[in-house]
Amino acid sequence: MSVAAVVLAAGCSSRMGRPKQLLRIDGKSLLRRSTEAALGAGCTPVIVVLGASAERVREELAGLSATVVFNADWERGVGASVRAGMSEVGNAEAILFLVCDQPYVDDRHLKSLINALRESGHPMAASAYAETIGIPAIFDASCFEDLRRLPPAAGAKMLLIAQSDRVTTIPFPEGEIDLDTPTDLVRIQLPGHVEVDGGNSGRHSA
Repeated sequence: MSVAAVVLAAGCSSRMGRPKQLLRIDGKSLLRRSTEAALGAGCTPVIVVLGASAERVREELAGLSATVVFNADWERGVGASVRAGMSEVGNAEAILFLVCDQPYVDDRHLKSLINALRESGHPMAASAYAETIGIPAIFDASCFEDLRRLPPAAGAKMLLIAQSDRVTTIPFPEGEIDLDTPTDLVRIQLPGHVEVDGGNSGRHSA
């Protein structure tokens, strides 16, 4: 089964006050970390959807085998980015969606989702955290049209919730931690969490 990945990274980070795509963990930007995780999980192609601050942000992808898609409608919502990314996945039999502001996502968890989709017989596999399910999540081809029909303001989670009986879940408690506001930065730098630095830069619904 060929699996494409779509990294949703088009937002303007209004609550953070600077592009969170450029926030760094151990010297590496969140955007590069998420893209490398998708590549490390064996996804091909890996599509990165950019919008706000696109020219500045895309520099973080230098040297990576990723395709950048610019979503001119990024202000309309994540659903528009889902469609933009899907336009470049080619003949992939499944699509894995992830964002760049979940700092604990790695290739091992993404591989677990891919394996769950292959082995479960269900058309979707999602991460389970904070008493809900969400992304990272993977969808087989039978879900593609439903994904394309998502309202601009709705992300893939809408489909996961609406068809939860068709979803296999993989526990991912760290998925609850994302970087959305300056307060989140303070929280993640507490003992037991990764350390974040600002680099050169300034509750996901996907």
